[in-house]
Amino acid sequence: MAVAKALPVNGQRRGTGVRDAAAQATRKAILKAATKVFARYGYDGGSVEKISKAAKSYDRMIYYYFGSKEGLFIAVLEEMYRAMDDAETAIALDAGRPVETLTAVIRFVHGYYRKNPEFVTLLNTENLHKGRHIAKSLRAGEYSSHAIAVIREVLASGVAKGLFRPDVAARDVYLLIASTGYFYMSNRHTLTAFLGEPLETAEAVARWEAFAIDTVLRAVSAAPLSP
Repeated sequence: MAVAKALPVNGQRRGTGVRDAAAQATRKAILKAATKVFARYGYDGGSVEKISKAAKSYDRMIYYYFGSKEGLFIAVLEEMYRAMDDAETAIALDAGRPVETLTAVIRFVHGYYRKNPEFVTLLNTENLHKGRHIAKSLRAGEYSSHAIAVIREVLASGVAKGLFRPDVAARDVYLLIASTGYFYMSNRHTLTAFLGEPLETAEAVARWEAFAIDTVLRAVSAAPLSP
Protein backbone atom coordinates (compact mmCIF):
# COMPACT_ATOMS: atom_id res chain seq x y z
CA MET A 1 0.00 0.00 0.00
CA ALA A 2 1.36 3.42 -0.94
CA VAL A 3 2.37 5.73 1.88
CA ALA A 4 1.01 9.26 1.61
CA LYS A 5 3.65 12.01 1.56
CA ALA A 6 3.41 15.18 3.59
CA LEU A 7 1.97 18.01 1.54
CA PRO A 8 4.17 21.07 0.96
CA VAL A 9 3.60 23.98 3.33
CA ASN A 10 4.95 27.35 2.16
CA GLY A 11 7.30 25.62 -0.22
CA GLN A 12 8.48 23.02 2.35
CA ARG A 13 7.25 19.60 3.31
CA ARG A 14 5.33 19.52 6.57
CA GLY A 15 7.95 17.30 8.20
CA THR A 16 10.70 19.80 7.44
CA GLY A 17 8.68 22.63 8.95
CA VAL A 18 8.08 20.67 12.14
CA ARG A 19 11.76 19.80 12.44
CA ASP A 20 12.79 23.41 11.89
CA ALA A 21 10.35 24.59 14.55
CA ALA A 22 11.65 21.97 16.99
CA ALA A 23 15.24 22.98 16.26
CA GLN A 24 14.45 26.65 16.89
CA ALA A 25 12.66 25.77 20.12
CA THR A 26 15.65 23.75 21.32
CA ARG A 27 18.10 26.51 20.45
CA LYS A 28 15.90 29.10 22.18
CA ALA A 29 15.63 26.94 25.31
CA ILE A 30 19.41 26.55 25.45
CA LEU A 31 19.94 30.30 25.07
CA LYS A 32 17.42 31.07 27.81
CA ALA A 33 18.97 28.54 30.17
CA ALA A 34 22.51 29.71 29.37
CA THR A 35 21.56 33.31 30.14
CA LYS A 36 20.41 32.35 33.63
CA VAL A 37 23.32 29.99 34.30
CA PHE A 38 26.01 32.41 33.11
CA ALA A 39 24.37 35.25 35.06
CA ARG A 40 24.39 33.13 38.22
CA TYR A 41 27.72 31.32 37.95
CA GLY A 42 29.76 33.51 35.59
CA TYR A 43 31.52 32.27 32.49
CA ASP A 44 33.92 29.94 34.26
CA GLY A 45 31.32 28.47 36.59
CA GLY A 46 28.62 28.19 33.95
CA SER A 47 29.40 24.70 32.74
CA VAL A 48 27.90 23.01 29.70
CA GLU A 49 26.47 20.38 32.03
CA LYS A 50 24.62 22.98 34.13
CA ILE A 51 23.25 24.65 31.02
CA SER A 52 22.05 21.47 29.31
CA LYS A 53 20.38 20.36 32.55
CA ALA A 54 18.63 23.73 32.96
CA ALA A 55 17.50 23.59 29.32
CA LYS A 56 16.34 19.97 29.74
CA SER A 57 18.54 19.13 26.78
CA TYR A 58 21.84 17.35 26.12
CA ASP A 59 25.44 18.54 26.07
CA ARG A 60 25.81 17.49 22.45
CA MET A 61 22.98 19.84 21.41
CA ILE A 62 24.94 22.81 22.76
CA TYR A 63 27.94 21.85 20.65
CA TYR A 64 25.67 21.18 17.67
CA TYR A 65 24.02 24.61 17.72
CA PHE A 66 26.80 26.77 19.13
CA GLY A 67 30.05 24.90 18.52
CA SER A 68 31.48 25.43 22.00
CA LYS A 69 30.79 26.93 25.40
CA GLU A 70 32.41 30.15 24.23
CA GLY A 71 30.23 30.17 21.13
CA LEU A 72 27.18 29.84 23.36
CA PHE A 73 28.34 32.66 25.64
CA ILE A 74 28.87 34.93 22.64
CA ALA A 75 25.39 34.04 21.38
CA VAL A 76 23.94 34.92 24.80
CA LEU A 77 25.62 38.33 24.74
CA GLU A 78 24.47 38.94 21.17
CA GLU A 79 20.92 38.02 22.10
CA MET A 80 20.96 40.43 25.04
CA TYR A 81 22.19 43.25 22.79
CA ARG A 82 19.64 42.33 20.12
CA ALA A 83 16.78 42.43 22.63
CA MET A 84 17.86 45.87 23.83
CA ASP A 85 18.19 47.06 20.24
CA ASP A 86 14.69 45.80 19.42
CA ALA A 87 13.25 47.55 22.47
CA GLU A 88 15.04 50.76 21.54
CA THR A 89 13.46 50.81 18.09
CA ALA A 90 10.08 51.26 19.79
CA ILE A 91 11.09 54.73 20.99
CA ALA A 92 9.15 57.36 19.07
CA LEU A 93 11.71 59.73 17.54
CA ASP A 94 10.17 63.15 17.05
CA ALA A 95 12.52 65.41 15.10
CA GLY A 96 10.41 68.39 16.12
CA ARG A 97 11.00 67.76 19.84
CA PRO A 98 14.69 66.86 20.29
CA VAL A 99 14.83 67.65 24.01
CA GLU A 100 11.84 65.45 24.79
CA THR A 101 13.15 62.69 22.51
CA LEU A 102 16.63 62.70 24.07
CA THR A 103 14.97 62.58 27.49
CA ALA A 104 12.98 59.54 26.36
CA VAL A 105 16.19 57.84 25.21
CA ILE A 106 17.80 58.42 28.61
CA ARG A 107 14.75 57.10 30.45
CA PHE A 108 14.72 54.04 28.20
CA VAL A 109 18.38 53.18 28.83
CA HIS A 110 18.08 53.61 32.59
CA GLY A 111 14.84 51.65 32.68
CA TYR A 112 16.23 48.84 30.55
CA TYR A 113 19.16 48.26 32.88
CA ARG A 114 16.80 48.20 35.87
CA LYS A 115 14.39 45.76 34.23
CA ASN A 116 17.14 43.46 32.93
CA PRO A 117 19.58 42.84 35.80
CA GLU A 118 20.89 39.70 34.06
CA PHE A 119 22.15 41.91 31.24
CA VAL A 120 24.13 43.98 33.73
CA THR A 121 25.52 40.84 35.39
CA LEU A 122 26.59 39.38 32.05
CA LEU A 123 28.28 42.64 31.07
CA ASN A 124 30.15 42.58 34.39
CA THR A 125 31.25 39.02 33.66
CA GLU A 126 32.44 39.86 30.17
CA ASN A 127 34.34 42.90 31.42
CA LEU A 128 36.13 40.67 33.92
CA HIS A 129 37.30 38.73 30.87
CA LYS A 130 38.36 42.02 29.22
CA GLY A 131 35.75 41.68 26.49
CA ARG A 132 37.57 38.86 24.75
CA HIS A 133 34.40 36.95 23.92
CA ILE A 134 32.23 39.76 22.57
CA ALA A 135 35.23 40.94 20.53
CA LYS A 136 34.76 37.79 18.45
CA SER A 137 31.13 38.63 17.69
CA LEU A 138 30.28 39.60 14.13
CA ARG A 139 26.98 41.17 15.17
CA ALA A 140 27.65 43.31 18.26
CA GLY A 141 28.81 46.24 16.16
CA GLU A 142 25.46 46.36 14.37
CA TYR A 143 23.61 47.03 17.60
CA SER A 144 25.98 49.71 18.89
CA SER A 145 25.86 51.43 15.50
CA HIS A 146 22.09 51.63 15.66
CA ALA A 147 22.08 53.04 19.21
CA ILE A 148 24.55 55.76 18.27
CA ALA A 149 22.65 56.49 15.05
CA VAL A 150 19.51 57.18 17.08
CA ILE A 151 21.34 59.68 19.27
CA ARG A 152 23.04 61.23 16.26
CA GLU A 153 19.64 61.86 14.66
CA VAL A 154 18.29 63.47 17.83
CA LEU A 155 21.36 65.67 18.22
CA ALA A 156 21.20 66.79 14.58
CA SER A 157 17.58 67.80 15.09
CA GLY A 158 18.51 69.79 18.18
CA VAL A 159 21.37 71.51 16.39
CA ALA A 160 19.10 72.46 13.49
CA LYS A 161 16.74 74.10 15.96
CA GLY A 162 19.53 75.90 17.77
CA LEU A 163 18.92 73.93 20.96
CA PHE A 164 22.02 71.72 21.00
CA ARG A 165 25.71 72.38 20.52
CA PRO A 166 27.08 71.31 17.13
CA ASP A 167 30.41 70.10 18.59
CA VAL A 168 29.05 67.19 20.65
CA ALA A 169 29.71 63.69 19.31
CA ALA A 170 26.89 61.15 19.42
CA ARG A 171 29.36 58.53 20.65
CA ASP A 172 30.20 60.65 23.71
CA VAL A 173 26.55 61.27 24.54
CA TYR A 174 25.88 57.54 24.20
CA LEU A 175 28.72 56.75 26.62
CA LEU A 176 27.45 59.34 29.09
CA ILE A 177 23.91 57.95 29.03
CA ALA A 178 25.05 54.33 29.24
CA SER A 179 27.48 55.02 32.08
CA THR A 180 24.93 56.83 34.25
CA GLY A 181 22.51 53.94 33.85
CA TYR A 182 24.93 51.03 34.01
CA PHE A 183 27.14 52.21 36.86
CA TYR A 184 24.21 52.95 39.15
CA MET A 185 22.65 49.54 38.51
CA SER A 186 25.83 47.45 38.58
CA ASN A 187 27.16 49.06 41.77
CA ARG A 188 23.92 49.69 43.65
CA HIS A 189 24.65 47.15 46.39
CA THR A 190 28.16 48.34 47.24
CA LEU A 191 27.15 51.99 46.89
CA THR A 192 24.24 51.42 49.26
CA ALA A 193 26.70 50.16 51.89
CA PHE A 194 29.32 52.80 51.10
CA LEU A 195 26.93 55.77 51.12
CA GLY A 196 24.80 54.42 53.94
CA GLU A 197 21.54 54.95 52.08
CA PRO A 198 19.37 52.64 49.97
CA LEU A 199 19.71 53.18 46.23
CA GLU A 200 17.00 50.78 45.07
CA THR A 201 13.98 52.63 46.41
CA ALA A 202 11.65 54.25 43.88
CA GLU A 203 12.55 57.68 45.23
CA ALA A 204 16.31 57.11 44.94
CA VAL A 205 16.03 55.72 41.42
CA ALA A 206 13.81 58.61 40.29
CA ARG A 207 16.19 61.17 41.79
CA TRP A 208 19.20 59.66 40.01
CA GLU A 209 17.38 59.42 36.69
CA ALA A 210 16.31 63.06 36.93
CA PHE A 211 19.89 64.07 37.72
CA ALA A 212 21.22 62.05 34.77
CA ILE A 213 18.70 63.66 32.42
CA ASP A 214 19.67 67.14 33.63
CA THR A 215 23.38 66.29 33.25
CA VAL A 216 23.03 65.08 29.66
CA LEU A 217 20.83 68.00 28.61
CA ARG A 218 23.27 70.49 30.12
CA ALA A 219 26.13 68.78 28.29
CA VAL A 220 24.47 69.13 24.86
CA SER A 221 22.63 72.43 25.37
CA ALA A 222 23.55 75.34 23.14
CA ALA A 223 22.84 77.66 26.07
CA PRO A 224 23.11 77.06 29.81
CA LEU A 225 19.90 75.62 31.25
CA SER A 226 18.24 77.36 34.13
CA PRO A 227 18.92 75.64 37.46
